[in-house]
Amino acid sequence: GGRTGGDVEGGGGLRFEALPAVAEATVAPLGAYRARDGAELPVRHYPSDSPRTLLLVHGSGYHGAYLAPFARRLAERGAARVYTPDLRGHGVAPARRGDCDYVDQLQDDLADLAAHVRALHPGTRVIVGGHSSGGGLAVRFAGSGYRDQADGYLLLAPFLGHDAPTTRENAGGWARPRLPVIIGLSILNGFGITALNGATAITFDMPEAARDGSETLAYSYRLNTGYAPRDFRKDLAGLDAPLLALIGAQDEAFHAERLGPALEPAASARVEVLDGVGHLDLPSAPATTPLVAAWLESL
Repeated sequence: GGRTGGDVEGGGGLRFEALPAVAEATVAPLGAYRARDGAELPVRHYPSDSPRTLLLVHGSGYHGAYLAPFARRLAERGAARVYTPDLRGHGVAPARRGDCDYVDQLQDDLADLAAHVRALHPGTRVIVGGHSSGGGLAVRFAGSGYRDQADGYLLLAPFLGHDAPTTRENAGGWARPRLPVIIGLSILNGFGITALNGATAITFDMPEAARDGSETLAYSYRLNTGYAPRDFRKDLAGLDAPLLALIGAQDEAFHAERLGPALEPAASARVEVLDGVGHLDLPSAPATTPLVAAWLESL
């Protein structure tokens, strides 16, 4: 069924009506940074004279604009300056919507953004974070050769993988993975055959009322694969950088009570479950900013 309403018990998907309207005035203008392939990638900056910089990655299907209220609150408190990139393949006018050039390109782009902010703000501590799939990308980053480029990790209702114990079926009905494509291509990729990685691997069920033309409702295999952990347990194993994870007790996509056990491979992980909060409203929930700000200031 194509139902996307708020009936969580019926597996009807994410409650988009819980996503607060973001006033245009709160959204920072789009700037850009240069990636290693020469592409100018979009990013928004919420300035602060904090000694910390948070790179905060959006979830699947949309871009960084919805993170504006949370980013602005953190910056205004002096907890961190915040950069919210629109990942390659996403945003208002991407080169190829829903696609990138190779599987690991999103983590490479994130490493290039980290280098960019370190050059702009010498001596800053860099925290890599994200919401939903953005949190999954942060976990992937922690499991890559770039692990030491982050001084801490912030995971907001992170997507740990389609088969992770935290993930509800089809992420609560919002994501529609094409499993034959994903399985077939992962086998081919195991043999080094990547020519078909542009095939659509997943589509998203976003209600018309929530769309504005800047959403991205289908991903190629290479973008979808690179936007998630390789294997979240291995990615987090031995991680000693501070890690804070938050999830709403009413999260429609993920099992909140399973997040703590899932993150045990990261020795430093601290997990907080917020009552009365769902999946999409977690970044802007009133309890989120003070918790995250206090953690950032303790680093």
